[in-house]
Amino acid sequence: MRQLLITGVALAAAMLATGCGSDQPSVTQIAALQKQADMYAIDQIEANWHKAASTKDVNLMMSIWANNSTFQVGTQTYSGRDQIRTFFATKAAPFQPQNNWVSETPAYKIRITVNGDSGTLYFECHYVDVATRTVKAVVGADLNVSRVNGRWLIVNSVSASPILSP
Repeated sequence: MRQLLITGVALAAAMLATGCGSDQPSVTQIAALQKQADMYAIDQIEANWHKAASTKDVNLMMSIWANNSTFQVGTQTYSGRDQIRTFFATKAAPFQPQNNWVSETPAYKIRITVNGDSGTLYFECHYVDVATRTVKAVVGADLNVSRVNGRWLIVNSVSASPILSP
């Protein structure tokens, strides 16, 4: 009788353990969660870009760029973090002391893709003068991003004024 009881308890414990194990996420579910996490991390690049531009924080802006990144603005290409930093510090209108602008982006225009450790990000910057509440500039940014040492960073960016058409 005692042997039967021990066997029954062991069988019940095994069934319970098996039942609990079925709550483990599948490989597909884990991949979907990873993709969501990656898309969120990539979206934070856009959020930090706009925060940096609104607060004139060049260090925050540079925290989202990879060491060997490139940045094309119109026909000019800046290569590496030093050249990109110089552009933002000396030429980018939102960072100039005379401009009190807030940088916004229409959320519905953000586009993100992820493929392993690479991805893309597109967003627009609408720079609004705080005093007059008028839009001073609209810039589209088309970026290639990569996971570098566990962080998503910009490796290439092309910026230009978007053309609106019907």
